[in-house]
This record gives sequence, structure tokens and C-alpha cells, in this order.
Amino acid sequence: MLPLLSIGLFTNEANAQQYNNNAGTPRIDGFNVDEVPRLTPGTELNFSIYGTPGGTATLRIVGAQRNLNLYEANSGQYEGAYTISNRDNITAKSSVTANLRVGNQVVSTVLSESLQAGVGYHSPDQANDAFPKISRFEVRPSAELSRGNDLAFTLYGTPGGKAAIAIAGAKGKFFLHETKDGEYSGIYTIKPRDRIAPNSTVTANLRVGDRIVTTTLDKTLLAVTVPAPRIAKICTACGLVEAVNTVEINGDGSYLGTIGGGVVGGLLGNQVGKGNGKTAATIAGALGGILAGRAIESNVKKTVRYEVLVRLQNGGTQTVPFESDPGYRVGDKVRIADGGLVRDL
Repeated sequence: MLPLLSIGLFTNEANAQQYNNNAGTPRIDGFNVDEVPRLTPGTELNFSIYGTPGGTATLRIVGAQRNLNLYEANSGQYEGAYTISNRDNITAKSSVTANLRVGNQVVSTVLSESLQAGVGYHSPDQANDAFPKISRFEVRPSAELSRGNDLAFTLYGTPGGKAAIAIAGAKGKFFLHETKDGEYSGIYTIKPRDRIAPNSTVTANLRVGDRIVTTTLDKTLLAVTVPAPRIAKICTACGLVEAVNTVEINGDGSYLGTIGGGVVGGLLGNQVGKGNGKTAATIAGALGGILAGRAIESNVKKTVRYEVLVRLQNGGTQTVPFESDPGYRVGDKVRIADGGLVRDL
């Protein structure tokens, strides 16, 4: 397993400016060493500190003959390497203290891991001590796992400890600060070089004294967005045929029909008067003839038209007239277009 480097919480320019604007004590957000297989003369120990930019960082290693000054490789990121000499008496669990000075303020922290790979933190003489506990490990996922997006982590456990996490796909680990008793929080800003996936493994360590407990996050790092419910669009011109009605229209009698009927009626009236030329009978026959003539012509000119009643999707109705049978049946899907009907397939 390759060693991890610490990743600080605040490494961009905006956060650096925020640090500079704060009048409080500077902060160390990450402190890490590349663990080595053996601690022999000539072996190089590479250290990294992440915290307030614009400061001076130094290290003190128990068993080393000299201190190590780190340089600020990037804003808030301090790096340095210590080469073990023959005079050094450095062991896997040698304590390493980091100091970060900004102006007249100094903050210190102690390395929370061993210098040699595979040694771990367990001390045989403390085998009967109770291990610290982690009760919960949470994340506020990001909408996108790309450069500049934030992942907010919170760990709940034994108070008074030191918490750090490592994210698969991001080089290193960073600290979670104890904001309340037993509550450790921190925000990780995704870097350009990171390759973090929604299911990337995130491991959290909580160290109290020389004992450490580990847990793994069981949540996704990518925020799950719930799509807005689809609202079906209403076609105001679409609907179903609700009825097809037949309408009969009688034609009006013409002048010729009226005269022709009057002549026939007059002749009939004269016959009713037995040829005596009685005026009343003749006039009555003429009027009846007129009406009969008009009725005859009206029946001849009678036409049949059609009306299709459409129930629209918005609940309304509309009637569309036709000169001849339109061929629609009740239940047909139709759409009103240019004053007429078309089938809605």
C-alpha cells in the first residue's frame, strides 16, 4: 500500500485571503509523512504540512540531531525532506512536532502516524486501555465531483482526539477539527489532480493517545438529484369525438313553385265551387295551392349536414360542421386545425 500525503482544507487563493483576514491563531489542517520501509542512514523522510499560508514551518523529530525547515511549495502547503544520518536515533514511533508561525502567532501539532510503514499506533504496554470510539461518520455530498467543489465531512466519537480522513482518488489525508466535544468537522476542496468517484472509499481515523480506531464512510460522495415531476402538456386543440349529429335543413320554395301551386290550387278551388265561380272557394284553393307548392319545392331542396362534437383535453367542447359525412365515429382522437378536423394519431 502506498503512503498517503495530507491534503489541507484550505489551499486555494480565496481561502488564503480568508486566512490572512483572520486575526486569530494560524491553523494546521494537515500534517503527513511518506512512511518508509526502513529507518536506516541515508533514508529520506518527506513531510508535508497544510495550513495558513505565508508562514514559516519547522519540524522537530525526537532522536534527530537537527530540526527541519519546510518551504512553502504552494499557498498554504509546506514541504521538506529529512535525510537520516548515522548520528540520528530515530525510531518508527519517534514523535514529530510541527510548528507553523505566522507573524507573532505560532500553532503546533504532532504527527499522528508512525514514520515506518506497517507499524501502526498500537502500543503493547497499553493493551488494556479502552480504544476510542466512532459513533457516526457522515458527508455532505457535492453536486459535482470536479475541481473546486467541496465535500463536507463530520465524524462523531470520543472527544479530545485527533481525526483525519483519506479519500480514494485524492492523494493524501487531512484533519477534521474538533468543533464540539466529540464532533470533528472539515471541508475538502477537490483539487485538479484528484480522481474522486461517487463510490470512492473514504477512511476516517480517530486517535486518542496512542490508540486509534478506523471507520469507512458508507455513503456516496455525489449528491443525488431528484428530477422534477413531469407535467403533461395539454393540447388545447386535441380531443375525442363525443358525438356525430345529423342535421336536416329544408330549402325555401321559389317563385315558380309558389305560382305553380297557386294555379293548381285555383283550379281545384274552382272545381270545389262546382264551376259556379264562387270567389271564396277559388281564393281558398289558391292559398292552399301556394302553400302546397312551396312545401313540394322545399322537400325537393332538403339537405342533410353533419356536426361533430369534440370534447377537448382542457374540458371544453367544440362543434365542427361538415357538408357531408366526415367519417368520424365516437371515441376517435382528433385535432382541430384551420377550422376543420384531422385525426390525431
